[in-house]
Amino acid sequence: MPRKAAENHQVKETQDDKERNEIERLNDMLAAVLNYISDDEIEVIDIEYLLNNTDGLREWWDQYRERNRKNIEEEIVQSLGSLSIEALEELREKIRGKEKE
Repeated sequence: MPRKAAENHQVKETQDDKERNEIERLNDMLAAVLNYISDDEIEVIDIEYLLNNTDGLREWWDQYRERNRKNIEEEIVQSLGSLSIEALEELREKIRGKEKE
C-alpha cells in the first residue's frame, strides 16, 4: 500500500513540475514580448520578428490558434443565418476559389 502512495506522489510531483515549467516558459515569452513592445526605439511592432525571435512563441501561437479553431468555426456557423443570399453566394464563391488553389 505505501508503494502505491509513493507512486501517486511521484506522479503528482511530475505533473506539478510540468505545470511549473509551462508557467515559467509562458512567463519568459510574455517578458520577452513586453520588453520588445516597451522599447521606446521601436516605432512599429513587428509580429513576425517577435514570433521568430522569442523562443517558443511561434509554436505556442500555432497551438493556440488550432485550439481556438472550433470557436471560430462555431462563430461562423452561427452568423451564417443572418447573411443575405447574395452574401452567402459570394462567400461560397470565395471558398470554392480557395479550394481550387
